Amino acid sequence: MNRYAHLAFTQTVRGVQRERGSGEAMERLLRGDPEEFDRIGPAEAAFITERDHFYLASVTADGWPYVQHRGGPPGFVHVLDEGTLAYTEVRGNRQYITTGNLRDDDRVSLFFMDYPRRLRLKVMARAEILDIAREAELSERLADVVSDGRPEQLMVLRVEGTSWNCSKHITPRFSEEELADALLPVRQRIAELTAENEALRARLQDR
Repeated sequence: MNRYAHLAFTQTVRGVQRERGSGEAMERLLRGDPEEFDRIGPAEAAFITERDHFYLASVTADGWPYVQHRGGPPGFVHVLDEGTLAYTEVRGNRQYITTGNLRDDDRVSLFFMDYPRRLRLKVMARAEILDIAREAELSERLADVVSDGRPEQLMVLRVEGTSWNCSKHITPRFSEEELADALLPVRQRIAELTAENEALRARLQDR
């Protein structure tokens, strides 16, 4: 997270870190070339493509942070290469706040969450919106896994920094599919016990 730290640790942030006693520890994260972008390695790529949602933050022209949720089937966010993510944006409530924000400032922050395993990957990137009709090759590449809805535009994210975050305080949460898999042995055992009870009742009635 060398590049991520250089982006996140502004002079003001560094001052607070020194005030609170973490300045020396955080200094270690600033070693290395600040202009060398963090790369998406195999672990990051696998984590991102397994996610069915993420949170996307942009900034309004007036400086207010704005956060949106993006969801779809696992793999709807495609890892194009070690420095680029992309996905197809589908029509939503038509407020277009993020789209408008990006016309003023292309910097965004993403949170990819794995609640069951209490893992979080933070990404800082530069976002670009592309026209589907004009980017036929990329559009086709992204079309194999896409969110439900009417495709409206392509979002391309040029990654600058990444950071795996501490799992502390992440509450485990499970999707219906994850719960179904976890509870399958329990359901099978209940079915077995129900069958045994029915057999015992039948024997008692025959006496």
